[in-house]
This record gives sequence, structure tokens and C-alpha cells, in this order.
Amino acid sequence: MAVDSSQHGRGRASSSRTRTYHHGDLRQALLDAAQSLLEERGLEGFTLRECARRAGVSHAAPAHHFGDASGLLTAFATAGFRRLSALMQAYRDAAPPGAQSQLRAVGRAYIDFAIAHRAQFQLMFRHDRLSPGDSELGEAGREAAGHLAGALSAALAERGVRAEGADFERRLVLAWSAVHGFATLLLEGRLDGARRERSAAAYASTEGDEVLAILEVALLAPAGGGATARRGGRA
Repeated sequence: MAVDSSQHGRGRASSSRTRTYHHGDLRQALLDAAQSLLEERGLEGFTLRECARRAGVSHAAPAHHFGDASGLLTAFATAGFRRLSALMQAYRDAAPPGAQSQLRAVGRAYIDFAIAHRAQFQLMFRHDRLSPGDSELGEAGREAAGHLAGALSAALAERGVRAEGADFERRLVLAWSAVHGFATLLLEGRLDGARRERSAAAYASTEGDEVLAILEVALLAPAGGGATARRGGRA
């Protein structure tokens, strides 16, 4: 692999402060720098120049890999969705047998990911700071959503509940809204009064499981009890 410094410092002597990376290593170094910067300063304090400084490369180096700040943030968000997918799969693999246990494991993975990777999690849903229509971001997001959709579909089938089309979509939206909302409230300190002295992780481990158990009652209820049925079948 070519040394990346040939791409952004051709014809210039390297300073003692500039590191030399292989192409893939520099990309990861910039992503690591983005993570540390976001965790420390948030999106408001994010700049490509500071990422380059933390990675120990020229201030022009990030542009050769990501184009602009939006490109680097998009790559970091994409990595987040992939990391979330891997965690969901790991939790499913470790869960007890049964589709309902798998569904709860996916929900726990979502919440635990948000707690462990707050800056990345929050960025993943900030479309105003990401590159619109990025194919890798879209693919990674769909993969993560697929874990939740697949686990919900299997749990419904295990219960003998036939949920299709709009009914399934509504259940999926409910599931996503619940875990995302719980994680966001926890991260933003809105549940501090309830969790008291417990850490966010400890609170999520106990109360999060209880919330997920209550959620499953609605998610896995037989079809036909929704708003449409209460309106007499009118869509």
C-alpha cells in the first residue's frame, strides 16, 4: 500500500510533528481523532483541522480521504451503524433460546450501544451534519434496522401473530421509538431523578429490561386491536 503522505505532502519535507501512515491507517487515525474530538467538544466544536492535528497529519490530509467535514462525520456515523449491528448480533448470539429473548436482546444492545458510544450514537441521527444519499451510510443503517425488524418478525411468528404490511411497520416504529427514546432520555439526563445514584449502564440493565418487557406486550399483541379497529375498520 502506498504511503498516504505522498498524496498530500508531495515535494515537501516532512516535519517532525507529521506522522506517516499507510492509506488505511490514516483513514482509521482520522476516524479515531473524530471520535475523541466529538466526545470532548461535541458537534459544535468539530473541525477537520483539529482532527488532523490530533491524528498528527497535515491539515489538508482529511480532505483527501473524506472531502469535507460532512464526509468524515458520515464515515464515522457509518462505522457506528456497523458497530451497532455487530453488537446486536453478539447480544442475539448470547441470548437464551427463543425469539422473544432475541428481540429483547436486540433492544438491550441498542440501549447499551447508545450509553457506551454517546457521541457516535447521537451523530448517527443528525442528518443535517451528514452527507445526504451516501450509499454506505444507507446500507449500514438498513443493516442495523434489519436486526430489529428480523427479531420482531421472528417473535411475532413464535407467538402465532400474523403482522404484515402497515401493521408490522407500526410495530417496528413502536419498537424503535421505545428503545431510541429510552436511550436518549437517559443520555440527556432526563431520567436522573429515577436512576438516582445508579450509573446509566446499571439503570439500563435493570429498568431498561422492565421497560422492554412492558413494550413486548404491545409489540406482540394479536392483530386487530389498534386505532383502525377502534374506528370501526376505517383506515
